[in-house]
Amino acid sequence: MSAPTVTPKRVELDYTGSERLTMNMGPQHPSAHGVFRAVLTLEGETVIDVDSVIGYLHRCHEKLSETLTYAQYPSIASKTDYVAAMTSEFAYVRAAEVIGKFEVPKRAQYLRVITAELQRVASHLLWLGTWCMDMGGALGGGATIFLYCIRERELILDLFESLVGARLLYGFFQVGGVRYDIPSGWADSCRQTVDVIDQRISEYERMLENNPFFMARAQGVGVISRELAESVGISGPLLRGSGVAWDLRRADPYSSYEDFEFKVPVETAGDCFARYRVRMVEFRESLKIVRQALDKLPEGPISSRPGLKSVAQTRVPKGEAYVRVEGARGEVGCYLVADGSAKPYRMKWRGASFSNLAILPHIIPGHKVADIVAIMGSVDPVFGEVDR
Repeated sequence: MSAPTVTPKRVELDYTGSERLTMNMGPQHPSAHGVFRAVLTLEGETVIDVDSVIGYLHRCHEKLSETLTYAQYPSIASKTDYVAAMTSEFAYVRAAEVIGKFEVPKRAQYLRVITAELQRVASHLLWLGTWCMDMGGALGGGATIFLYCIRERELILDLFESLVGARLLYGFFQVGGVRYDIPSGWADSCRQTVDVIDQRISEYERMLENNPFFMARAQGVGVISRELAESVGISGPLLRGSGVAWDLRRADPYSSYEDFEFKVPVETAGDCFARYRVRMVEFRESLKIVRQALDKLPEGPISSRPGLKSVAQTRVPKGEAYVRVEGARGEVGCYLVADGSAKPYRMKWRGASFSNLAILPHIIPGHKVADIVAIMGSVDPVFGEVDR
């Protein structure tokens, strides 16, 4: 009996004659920021194409809003971008307030600003630490920066815990105001924390910007031109890192942001280093806003509505609104449709992470596999906000 004929496997070659390889990066990859899958087409170590695959973490946040009251849902909104939970709560309650024309007392507005800016700093701390950890031993201190950033982030979470009783998901915002006033001594603790973090940001900069490995891995990598940034519709530090001075706190002020002095950092290079520099300046600007809000914090009520005796007590009249806030990753929007009951009729999130991911197929091709880690980290997606 003759041996079966074996047909040689055909290998696809491009015009240079090199072999092409298709490889999965994620969804379990530790540098994929959760459950993101990138299907890479490689020529050697060079990426020539990338197919972004999402949808592994879908949790029905938008449908859940139809089954939960306006008093209940802010705690669920926290679980979209769980790294910056205050931001999603902010967008949700503001949408209900716009429809219902509910006033928010000045003290509550300032407390919202304080917690939102502390949340931005906490989010950026986690971003910086994990980004350096992702890029690894080549930095000669990636793990060190990570531990330093987590150390400072814990100080902010201590403040949140003493204010709300939780460290990650808060339910602090409510329609018409905030749920709690600051306890005795909290403002002094906040000022001390802000001063400590402000000093240590300079330490991070010295460690990283004097490190030739960090500079080599960040400069000129993942460049987003201004034209590309505007056409794709990215926002936040990605947009400002490409030369566009757009920040909703300045362009469309809300919650008394017009009362505070701060600058909108802009870089023009559009690379990973530019996005890093934007966030490093944002650290200091957010701390500056917190100081101003604490110094000017007015007396008065923390809500324009009576204390809740029932979760169905808050009702929003018929109407619809789209409201947006400036989150740590960019524009977070909430489109809300109310039917006059205690629950929304429909709700849709505009997640900054989801929109920003659209940039990856435009900037990854042409880079090495190792550069994907640096690029992904500079985009800073949170997949609870992507697969919402």
